[in-house]
Formats: sequence, C-alpha cells, structure tokens
Amino acid sequence: MRCAVGDEADESEGATVSYEPVVGHEAEASDEFETRLKVYEGQRAAVARAGKDPVNAPMIRHWCEAMGDTNPAYSGPDAIAPPTMLQAWTMSGLSGHTRGTHAYDELLGLLDDAGYTSVVATDCDQEYLRPLRPGDEITFDSVIESVSEKKTTKLGTGYFVTTRMNIRVGTDLAGTHRFRILKYAPIRREAGREGEPDRRKKPSRPRPVVNRDNAAFWEGVQRRSLLIQRCTGCGTLRHPWLPGCNACGGLDWDSVEASGEGTVYSYVVMHHPPFPAFDPPYAVGLIELTEGVRMIGNVVGVPYDKVRIGLPVRLEFQEYGLQERDEGWVLPVWRAQEAQQMQEVVA
Repeated sequence: MRCAVGDEADESEGATVSYEPVVGHEAEASDEFETRLKVYEGQRAAVARAGKDPVNAPMIRHWCEAMGDTNPAYSGPDAIAPPTMLQAWTMSGLSGHTRGTHAYDELLGLLDDAGYTSVVATDCDQEYLRPLRPGDEITFDSVIESVSEKKTTKLGTGYFVTTRMNIRVGTDLAGTHRFRILKYAPIRREAGREGEPDRRKKPSRPRPVVNRDNAAFWEGVQRRSLLIQRCTGCGTLRHPWLPGCNACGGLDWDSVEASGEGTVYSYVVMHHPPFPAFDPPYAVGLIELTEGVRMIGNVVGVPYDKVRIGLPVRLEFQEYGLQERDEGWVLPVWRAQEAQQMQEVVA
C-alpha cells in the first residue's frame, strides 16, 4: 500500500518544473556542482535509532479520535495501527528531534553556499509493507536517496533533495517514508517603473478544487447552502465528501443541509509563509458542527489572537474574486458568535 501527498513544487507530478538551460563555462560549472551533490546520494541523513515508545493502543486511540476514523480494525484485541501513523512512531516529541548526520548537514550547507538558501517541503510518499500492532518496537534510519538535477519552479531555481526513512520491526521492513524538499534561490520580482500601472495587484483567492466526488458540495455552497454527505445505507454523516462510506463501505449517498451552528474544535494562526491573496495573521479553524462532522474554514468577526477552542461560531458565506474578468465565487466562513452578541448588546 502506498500513500502520497504533495505541493505545487512537487518534482514528481502536477508541478511547473523545467530544466535550467546553461551554456559554456556556466554549464561546466553546473555539471561540476551537480557531480558534487550526487556524491551524497546513499549516505545517511539521520542517526539510526529506536522509536521512543512501542506501538501502543492509547496513541492509536488518540489518532483515530483526532482523525475521526472509526475503522474497527484499529481497536480490540487484534487491533493494528492505522498505516498512516507510520511516521508518528519515529517522532521524538517536544524533548528533542532526530539528529541529522554530518553528510546531510554538509549537503544542505553546500546548497546554501551556492545561493540556494530557501527551502520548502514539497511532498512525502509512504509505503506500507506489514501492519504494526501494539507491542511492536520499531527502529528506523534515514538515507539521502536522491538529489535532482537543477530545476526551475514557480518558486525559483534549485534542487530537490529526497530522503528515505526505513522503519523496521526487528529485521522486518514495516514501511518506508520518503520526504522531499526543494532547496532553491527565490525568484526576484522587480517593482514597476514610476508612472507605469502597478500590475502586482493583490491576487484573488485560489479557487477550491472541485471534482466529481465533491461537486455537489460546492454547488450547494454557491447556492449558500452547506450540505453534509449522508450514507443512505447506514445514515452516517461524513465530511469531507468521499465516494464511499467509512462506516459501512456503502457507495450510495444523499445530503442534508447543515444548521450552520458549531464550535471551534481546533485552530491554527497563519503567520508564515505569506501568500499574496491573504492578509496574515489570520485564524483557520477546524469547526465541529452540531451535526457531528468537522470542516475547515476561516474564523472571522474576532481578532485572530482571541480565537480559542470551544468558541461558538455560525456559518456565513462570503464572495471572493469579484475583480475584472473574474466571475467570483462563494466560500463558507465561520463568524464568532460571542463577538456578534457583544455588538448586539452595544447596539
């Protein structure tokens, strides 16, 4: 079984990536530099060590509760750990992080010295070879699997560095975790000349990704109706929208309209990296609806540093993208109710 997630700078697919053209002495220098980078392939990226805790039922339970995963395979006397927990068993927690090796630090330093000082994580890929069960004690090591040729992305020109972590139980390989970063030199954007119109207007928000599984949800949003997917077999509500039911496996579904009431279940405050379409800092909440499902959205109507877990919120719909040659679209946001109540009292 494999699992992968990525970003727009992903080397493997879906990215705007090209080879940087070089000629003459520049090409020779580039070839020499890339040869030096390739030397690090196959060398250790992190010191081999054992997991801080054995695979255990409490961590599995906490994970499943946080993810809303009710798969019966993850509980009971014959329970296994969710495969996507693979990396969790290697984490050191707040007490410390896995130490990098001299080779990995040297590789990143070499890229820094060449001007590739910025870094962004682009994607990860996991492969599951055997289930992990409570009581299993894991060990892991990490190697520098590959350093790409010089490539140009929307972020800038640089090199993709891929590390591979091997997770074992005894001598058995339980899974692998590949992690890729882009070390790059950012593109420099020049300001317009005096008297010229400023073409660097604030861009509109990215449009949501609509596919055949979630199209009905976004159609409802455009009508200012928040729809929750419901399995017609067992009646389980679910979000995000999926082709099948996690509870019974049924493929048939209908939808119910949400009341629009909820509370902040968790949240983050976005400071960095800045994105031109947004104005940081701002709060993004995981909202638990009264119907029991959770969804992500901006928390508005209260300063970002006043958002807290348990804050009551109510659904609103906001229009975005109403600019020249842009039809605009609607997104759900969540307005803090305490702030609204205070405004009503003052009025």
